[in-house]
Amino acid sequence: MLLTVFLAIVFCAAITLMLLSAVAFIQNEKFFSSAPKEARAVIKPREKELFYGARTIGWALLAFSVVMILGVGAIAVWDGFRSGFTFRQFFLRFVLIFSIYKLYDMICFDYFLLMRFHFFQFYYPEVGSVYPLKKYGYNIKSQLLKLLIIFPAASALAAWICTLIR
Repeated sequence: MLLTVFLAIVFCAAITLMLLSAVAFIQNEKFFSSAPKEARAVIKPREKELFYGARTIGWALLAFSVVMILGVGAIAVWDGFRSGFTFRQFFLRFVLIFSIYKLYDMICFDYFLLMRFHFFQFYYPEVGSVYPLKKYGYNIKSQLLKLLIIFPAASALAAWICTLIR
């Protein structure tokens, strides 16, 4: 259980690093598919780097975050095999990691970074007119869909595959 919580924390750190690298360093609007339509419509392409080498740093951080995410998955599965996990134990591990991540996303990213501290608006001031119209929870339907349906289904599928391989 302690390893599962640790893996969830590492997963959240990896996603945070991914967000930071995409928004602050790479600054490519293609990474903002989860932003509201209104915000995507007003984002201006950034031709010039924030500073020399910013995109290189961003891509390196993005690659590192992907490696972290893959590492979380590999360790979660490997430890489950080593410990002789059943379907239920694999499912609980995966769903707990995803649920902690989704709650972190909803609280830290949506509330603190986006609504309270205006992190996204700092790098993309043109969206400043869009977000004051949004209240916290503007995307609650899609967030709850992921938390209650998509992530448990993906966890069940992953647990089933793990029990087949084991």
